[in-house]
Amino acid sequence: MSFNQRSHFCGTLRPEHAGQVVTINGWAHRIRDLGGLFFVDMRDRSGLVQVFFEPSEFDNLGEVKSETCLSITGELRMRSEVTRNPNLATGEVEIVAQAFTILSPSRALPFPVSDEDQMATVNEELRIKHRYLDLRRPSMAKKMALRAAAIRKIRAYLDERDFLEIETPIFTKSTPEGARDYLVPYRLDPGKFYALPQSPQQYKQLLMVGGLERYYQIARCFRDEAQRSDRQPEFTQLDLEMSFVTQEDVLQLMEGLTKTVINELIAEFQLEKDPVGDFRRLTYDEAMFLYGCDKPDLRFDLPLFDVSEIARGCEFGVFKSTVESGGVIRGVRFPGGASQSRKEIGEIETYCKEFGAKGMATLAIVSGDDPEATHKLANGLAVRGSIAKFFKLEEAEAIVNVAQAEVGDLLCFIADTYAAGNNVLYRLRNLVAEKAGLRDKRKLNFCWVLDFPLVEWDEEAQRWNSVHHPFTSPKVEDLVFLETNPEKVRADCYDIVCNGSEWASGSIRIHRPDIQAKAFELLGIDAETQAARFGHMLDAFSYGPPPHGGIAPGIDRLIMFLLDEENIREVMAFPKMGNGFDPLMNAPSTIDATQWKELGLKVV
Repeated sequence: MSFNQRSHFCGTLRPEHAGQVVTINGWAHRIRDLGGLFFVDMRDRSGLVQVFFEPSEFDNLGEVKSETCLSITGELRMRSEVTRNPNLATGEVEIVAQAFTILSPSRALPFPVSDEDQMATVNEELRIKHRYLDLRRPSMAKKMALRAAAIRKIRAYLDERDFLEIETPIFTKSTPEGARDYLVPYRLDPGKFYALPQSPQQYKQLLMVGGLERYYQIARCFRDEAQRSDRQPEFTQLDLEMSFVTQEDVLQLMEGLTKTVINELIAEFQLEKDPVGDFRRLTYDEAMFLYGCDKPDLRFDLPLFDVSEIARGCEFGVFKSTVESGGVIRGVRFPGGASQSRKEIGEIETYCKEFGAKGMATLAIVSGDDPEATHKLANGLAVRGSIAKFFKLEEAEAIVNVAQAEVGDLLCFIADTYAAGNNVLYRLRNLVAEKAGLRDKRKLNFCWVLDFPLVEWDEEAQRWNSVHHPFTSPKVEDLVFLETNPEKVRADCYDIVCNGSEWASGSIRIHRPDIQAKAFELLGIDAETQAARFGHMLDAFSYGPPPHGGIAPGIDRLIMFLLDEENIREVMAFPKMGNGFDPLMNAPSTIDATQWKELGLKVV
């Protein structure tokens, strides 16, 4: 069909264009029929602009419904002082329509595209089923624009530093060592399968063997694993690898990329975020001791504290017996938590029990003149609570000092083994921060977590598992422990954590075939299985591979951080539901009998 093509995008019209005859193409976002006055807010990807129609000049305005696709031509004029809209970029101007063409009508909508507030009540599956309508919303368009800009800036940063963008195969070999693979039947030889890549890990290492030295791609990855708010069956990551580098080289490059890209996006999109500064560095052991987990939220300074030695001689039986049996007494300071009611404290304890805690003890820190205080301390503080009576004055003072407690704080204690306690305490720390209002949404607090263990013991399977993956290099100085004390071996690996979530994971890789073979043996992968699953890697490593390493940050999670989204589906154009179902395409779906026969498969 013929129609007037746009001269301007809707959201770009400004006072300097006043007096011009302009043409816009887009959708009727909001319609206001005020009797003798007829207005349409027109929308395209760039934003909105108001259009005024003189009803007496048009006899088909009744055909213009919400989300009708239109081409409109008219003169741009200034709006009167009283009718200007300061909340709209184009709010000082409007188009006086001279002609319009209905490019295509819209039937009744399944949800109101123009009402962002009402969208909060719309069923998510309905939104994804009609994702093409959901994407029309300005907020969704902004997410897609931000995502595109992030990828563009990442590419520019790496291109300037001599990286080559190289695509790796989507059909590859199944080498199960983490999440389940998605498998694709091979029609020409029934019983054989391709796998979709969980990441391009092996290919990027082979590119380093190939001498390409600096590689990256915006990679699609596929993992058949339990779904949660920050996971999807298919997702996108920045994948990069470098040759002849040390861990420090990777850290410097990635920290520079992160700060440059994010700070430029904050400025360009006027995001309500503080600029990102230098990354703090923590070893794995430090992160676990100070925060109970390897992905700490550092927007708030709330380290865990340990009172095991103080509690060893106390009269509180639970604490004393825990320490005597090799356990620890550790806790979280709840700023202002002394005002919590008994019911509220009980709810916190119930929450802790959901993650394995046997209970939670508390001490309230109050002022020295509190009549209910059990111990009045030398520094003008006092303690009270059901367990306070079991501590001597000097023990109470020592606990308050270790916890760095102040008036009004509540000290929350968990008595258990170190590992079991951490599993509760990091969650408790996050809950306390939420209740105390310590999670500042303006902050993006990035940190490095370094020196992870190479392996961890799987009690159920009675074998060692990789903490990251089997190609991660041990620290050179720890190689002596590889066969005798594997638990002592630290990995040359590193994670980037942001606000309590892992954003990127990487490592220096094993490049020597003898060390790779030993690592496989440690993981219980015998020589025959090594040859079957990884023979191509071991073969490649026999031809002079360079030392190399890399990292893979998540693109989807980056956009989540920037927009404060809690669900990864909100930053993807076409996501799947939590069970992996796509209501838009009605996938996965059945296949017909002919396809079963061609593939040599049947359902058992």
